[in-house]
Amino acid sequence: MSVEKILSSWKKNTFKPVYWLEGEEDFYIDQVVNYAEHHILSEADASFNLTVFYGKDADWAQIINACRRYPMFAEKQVVILKEAQHMKDKDLEELGSYIENAMATTVFVVAYKSKGVDKRKKLYKIIQANAEVLVTQKMKEGKVQEWIMELVQSKGLTIKPKSAALLEEHIGNDLSRISNEIDKLLVNLQQKKTIDEDDIEKYIGISKEYNVFELQAAIIKKDLAAALKIIQYFDANPKAAPIQMVLPALYAYFSKVYIATTMQDQSDNALKPLFYFNPIALGQGKLAMKNYGYAGVEKIILLLHHYNLKSLGVDDGGNTGAQLMKELIVKIMLPN
Repeated sequence: MSVEKILSSWKKNTFKPVYWLEGEEDFYIDQVVNYAEHHILSEADASFNLTVFYGKDADWAQIINACRRYPMFAEKQVVILKEAQHMKDKDLEELGSYIENAMATTVFVVAYKSKGVDKRKKLYKIIQANAEVLVTQKMKEGKVQEWIMELVQSKGLTIKPKSAALLEEHIGNDLSRISNEIDKLLVNLQQKKTIDEDDIEKYIGISKEYNVFELQAAIIKKDLAAALKIIQYFDANPKAAPIQMVLPALYAYFSKVYIATTMQDQSDNALKPLFYFNPIALGQGKLAMKNYGYAGVEKIILLLHHYNLKSLGVDDGGNTGAQLMKELIVKIMLPN
């Protein structure tokens, strides 16, 4: 079942006795749990009929007893078990007896933030047979920018593609953090309806000139002076873009360029899916292919891998991240 279907049914006052939320993407689990905790019951009803447990401290017998109670002065009660993955397996298994015979007047919501219950366990079969199950997965690479734009649109605003790219490159696929940053932007934008790079820089602190996106562009253009200037900024602002964040981002992009150089059909239509239909990424990819060619892009991939190992201390004499980045950029751009 999807988040949208669960919330839609709840808004229509339609409930199942048990909801099991599991998976590696916390954002969607938190979204459902937050609604269950704050919106299923009115404020007055919640004072008597909302019970929240946390897996680390929860006792399975107390959870079951709470679920088996009848609601007070209301049609239903809500029982939420957060962080269920922290319960001992044997205690978690005990919940199966209740899930098999759940009370119709209780909405029991379990948040299990992990890959999920072992499919070989009896509990897994009980959950599948008796609960509404939501399984979440980490957002795939290339889908984050689209997700950001849709999230902003759902809040009545728009965001420029480059601004969405800045957020993704700075934060990655941490949807909860991205959502929090966007909420921070909304508070400060006032009447403005479009989020641009200036807003990203002013309210989130991501420089519109000195970031991974601009470093990537400088490498593609073979603009050594610009690349070194950006790295100098990184050196002076260590939290802006640590080397452990920069190298994987560059590797992910140039890996796509490398694939593009091996494709027989290098038309825009053929390359668009590779670059997730992002016109900026596509344009840069074509320029990188032109400026470096197959051999040059292969050299970049190998250097990125080599310097990633150096950043982890392999065959390195204790150079700083900025020193390693400068070495890397010079080797990328200058002839052998």
